[in-house]
Amino acid sequence: MRNDGFMPESLVTSGVARVRMAVGLLQGMVLYFLYHAAKTNAWPASADLLFSPLLMVSLLAPVILISSLGHLDRKQAAIWLGAVVVVIGLLALHDVWRGGASQGWVWGRRGNGTHPHYPSARLIVFSIAGLYIAHALVLAGVADRRRIAGYPTYFEAAWKLLIQIKFSALFVGALWLVLWLGAALFMLVKLNFLRELLRQSWFVIPVTAFAFSCAMHITDVRPAIVRGIRALLLVLLSWILPITTLLVVGFLLSLPWTGLAPLWATRHATGVLLGAAAVLVVLVNAAFQNGEVASGVARIVRVCARVAALALLPLAAIAIYSLGLRVAEYGWTTDRIIAAACLLIASVYATGYAWAAARSSPWLGPVAQVNVANAFVILAVLLAMFSPIADPARLSVNNQIARLAAGKISVDKFDFDYLRFEGARYGMAALEQLKTRAQGSDAALIRQKAELSLKKKSRWQQEEPPLPRADLVANLAVWPKAAQLPPSFLQEDWKSNKFNWQLPKCLKHENQTCDAYLIDFSGDGKPELLAVGTQAHGGAVLLMEDKDGHWAIAGVLPNDFAGCEPLRQKLQAGSFQLLAPRIPDLDIAGQRIEINNGMTSNSVSCAGHKRERERK
Repeated sequence: MRNDGFMPESLVTSGVARVRMAVGLLQGMVLYFLYHAAKTNAWPASADLLFSPLLMVSLLAPVILISSLGHLDRKQAAIWLGAVVVVIGLLALHDVWRGGASQGWVWGRRGNGTHPHYPSARLIVFSIAGLYIAHALVLAGVADRRRIAGYPTYFEAAWKLLIQIKFSALFVGALWLVLWLGAALFMLVKLNFLRELLRQSWFVIPVTAFAFSCAMHITDVRPAIVRGIRALLLVLLSWILPITTLLVVGFLLSLPWTGLAPLWATRHATGVLLGAAAVLVVLVNAAFQNGEVASGVARIVRVCARVAALALLPLAAIAIYSLGLRVAEYGWTTDRIIAAACLLIASVYATGYAWAAARSSPWLGPVAQVNVANAFVILAVLLAMFSPIADPARLSVNNQIARLAAGKISVDKFDFDYLRFEGARYGMAALEQLKTRAQGSDAALIRQKAELSLKKKSRWQQEEPPLPRADLVANLAVWPKAAQLPPSFLQEDWKSNKFNWQLPKCLKHENQTCDAYLIDFSGDGKPELLAVGTQAHGGAVLLMEDKDGHWAIAGVLPNDFAGCEPLRQKLQAGSFQLLAPRIPDLDIAGQRIEINNGMTSNSVSCAGHKRERERK
């Protein structure tokens, strides 16, 4: 049912209001149950393939139901809600199966140190966007009683839903500000009951969901409020269009003089161009509105809308060319495939809007058909990308492996870590295959790099082969001259040491030199090894051998000790003495408790006049 302004009306009764409130409260209770399960590693958080779909459905389906009540009859609402539950559940299931949890948000930790499989942030964001578009299409179709509604109804339904969601979120935020203000007031008189209540998840989650449902209901039964907000917003946005059009056209006209090389040098031209295209689409639609307000739009805005519609085409073309250059040089990655999907959508807008602008009609009439058609294109693209059909991880991994096999990229330059951390399960499977490769001149190197990537826990973890023994010996100048490095010391893999970051560079990399002083620091008749970098900031540590023949860090020297030539010369000449600690350690029931004086600054004077300074 519609009113004269095409605003879809809600058949709201007191019963509908009560059901909406009940749905919001029930959603909050279910979300708290899932949150508590994740924190305690209880079912269903312990069931990887069940928890993520349940969470996604619990987050999104109730909002769809609340919005549908009063607009859809029971049968329509049941069919639509069932479709939402099935689609969202399957997408979340695929997200977990493909390895989405490795890129997802972590809200709790299990007792065994692993995390529940949460939906990936990318799935959550794009699911919200896709459901917004789909729900607006459904509401408009029901209001017009047609599968494809009239564009004015689509316009009204989409804008009403958007404003409802935005202001409901604003309402929830304002509610929590007031509650925390109340807690602060009570704290002034030493009453902390409200503050403690606001910190309890069993209170916070249900109240948030309930408040959101209340706000959705209030904005639904007051369409005049929504219409007024929308009208003001669109008028303001439409007057930004002339400025934006001037900037974009100026940019395009400058290209014949500047050339495209500066764009490629930025390495993010595609993203900027896509952003500019998106802004133009929004502003053109702010001026176009429902397509029936041409007489009320200022002439300059109408002219700029037509120019902006034409400017979209070269923007999209340049963005496509920019992305094509990157793909030709480096191949497909997840981000580039997502950019390509965005460019597909932008191309539909650009082509359709250019066609609308080129027509001799006084207003951009075909924009309406383009918007409706592209809404379905967006939904199809989202479904393909978040399902096995066009999973960006699968497509990018296949492309990168094909480039490696074809010799388009050398093994040294190939990003094995991309497969490990951005290729999801497809990348892991590819690495498992690569580590067994037996053919080709680079097979051994490929196996080695694949194994190293598989061992990594994070992309930034430095997993490299141990420094060859010959390089380690070449890096170290042993003092006294007659001394030799212990055989057990040469067997250590220093790169895999958990305190790797504290070690001198000479123990990890070739062509990095250190002085290695064999000195009995502990007085047990067995020398420890003092490794001091010969270059500034090269590192300096004391290493000690344990009873099993393994070496570990016993202490770290000031960083500015490395590369200090005067002190190195005195140390090499034997001009030093071992001093007892300033503060003795504690012995409690036979257990030694070491005391570290955190107030002492471990800096040295390279002139050799002052060994330490203390902060007072």
